[in-house]
Amino acid sequence: MPAGLESVRTLPDLFARRVALTPQAEAYRQFDAKAGAWAGTTWKEAGERVARWTRALAALDLPHGARVAILLPNGLDAVCIDQAALALGCVPVPLHAIDNPGSIAYILADCDASVLMVSARKRWEDIVSVGTPLPALVRVIVSGMKDEDADAAGLVVSLERWLEGGKEAGPALPPPAESDLASIVYTSGTTGKPKGVMLTHRNVISNIKSTLARVSPTMDDVFLSFLPLSHTFERTVGYYLPIAIGACVAYSRSVPQLGEDLRTVRPTVLISVPRIYERIYARVQEALAKSRLKAALFDWTQAVGWRRFCREQNPAVEAGAWAWLDPVVWPALKAAVADPLLAQFGGRVRIAVSGGAALSAPIARCFLGLGLPVLQGYGMTETSPVVAANAPGDNDPATVGRALRDVEVRLGDNQELLVRGPSVMKGYWKRPADTAQVLSADGWLRTGDQAAIADGRIRILGRIKEIIVTSTGEKVPPGDLESALTDDPLFEQAFVVGENRPFIAAVVVLNRDEWRRLAAGLGVDPEDAASLAAPAVLKAALERIARRAKDFPRYAVPRKVLLTLEPWTIENTFMTPTLKLKRNNLMGHFAAGIDALYGSGGV
Repeated sequence: MPAGLESVRTLPDLFARRVALTPQAEAYRQFDAKAGAWAGTTWKEAGERVARWTRALAALDLPHGARVAILLPNGLDAVCIDQAALALGCVPVPLHAIDNPGSIAYILADCDASVLMVSARKRWEDIVSVGTPLPALVRVIVSGMKDEDADAAGLVVSLERWLEGGKEAGPALPPPAESDLASIVYTSGTTGKPKGVMLTHRNVISNIKSTLARVSPTMDDVFLSFLPLSHTFERTVGYYLPIAIGACVAYSRSVPQLGEDLRTVRPTVLISVPRIYERIYARVQEALAKSRLKAALFDWTQAVGWRRFCREQNPAVEAGAWAWLDPVVWPALKAAVADPLLAQFGGRVRIAVSGGAALSAPIARCFLGLGLPVLQGYGMTETSPVVAANAPGDNDPATVGRALRDVEVRLGDNQELLVRGPSVMKGYWKRPADTAQVLSADGWLRTGDQAAIADGRIRILGRIKEIIVTSTGEKVPPGDLESALTDDPLFEQAFVVGENRPFIAAVVVLNRDEWRRLAAGLGVDPEDAASLAAPAVLKAALERIARRAKDFPRYAVPRKVLLTLEPWTIENTFMTPTLKLKRNNLMGHFAAGIDALYGSGGV
């Protein structure tokens, strides 16, 4: 851990310390579209920029603890408004940059946001069109707007005009205390409506320190940031932690350009969800399917590399009859097979963290065998977020590693993983009853996950609560979404899927009368089973699904659907006596159809 970090207590202290320690080192790097090149920003320049934004925010004379909502893509602007809010004792509320207007409006109203910073005027107009009253909002700052597009009332201003209105430095405001809120991060719960997780400065700072005791990035490292800063995983590990160590963070241009950005930036630290590894793995498998020779060579390389990894982790591991050949053949296999694949990540990744959802065993084995140091961990927004993680020299990919320093874990009823420590949230914003359900009086947080703990290592067995976690780390409570879908008369019953998949999909039982009407309108035969898979039918069904799911976050809206006419009943074992879905039975029955929905991209 960097010297002096133990004395840091708040996030503004963390940033100020970094600017003072390494002012000329590169802090941030992002692509300048006008220049057509990547541009770097030093810590000194970042500090000066944050100071200007802080003066502009101070001119609004917001009360201590006022909420500042941030609806921006990852980049310097998001850093500046976040740091300005923190410096003034305000509370940043990060919003998902691609979330739908209804969900955003709900969060703005729920947290009583005083300020919203948004990337485009159109985004604000879409939020307003929802019709949700926002009485606490005093300023909307639009980074991509011209001055002439500002409204006459002064509520909506351009970023440039807002920055010009910053006031000169006045009396120093009291800095935030450890116990003050450092953010309210909204996460989906079993009610379907997002809940605001209250994280204090102590929560976040303690998690940074404990994480650095497990992994050891340095100021020479380069992070590539592409996960949304609205996710606590990226926020703590990919944003605040690099400040602590003085590493550079490069901001990817977009997910479609991620592959090119990886090869250009050549990061040394990668903070990712399983989906990125899954995509590359899927492309590799697709290529190998065309050549038996290449597939055999790849399998050989992976097998040799996996044995090497196992011996590095445990020298006493059984070597195998042909293991003596490994040191002889590995250099050639590495050059021919492993290095070209690792070049897709830039070729110099030394720490690759996978979190947010489970990474499948075959994919973990593949990349570890090829030499990519993938470290899996476990956490949740309510724990700031990291609870446990593997370490480079103590890496068991079948587990999520050991609990971090200062974090206690134990098993409760039904093998539920319980967590206690300084990184556990203060509670849910305005929801004391919900807080009491998950947080005990003596500080133990109920995670809702079943686990096993052996030799200090934690293995996640599954969720007690019915919450789907996609391979991108998004959490979707299926019950309320299914209920919303069946509000449409066409949909008799609905079953939402997406666990460890890249997106949400649905299996839907159609009402026969409504199906006949829809089929007649589309010119298909309602008695022909093939009609249920007709493109026009699927398109119409998805449009109706989207309308029913309009109040849910965008990532929760099903993108594909499987239609059936056979109802689920107690008799056919798909419903319980209390008329709840038997999800395992349904998953088994529709396994082939669900796999087909995701196709080759469904890993």
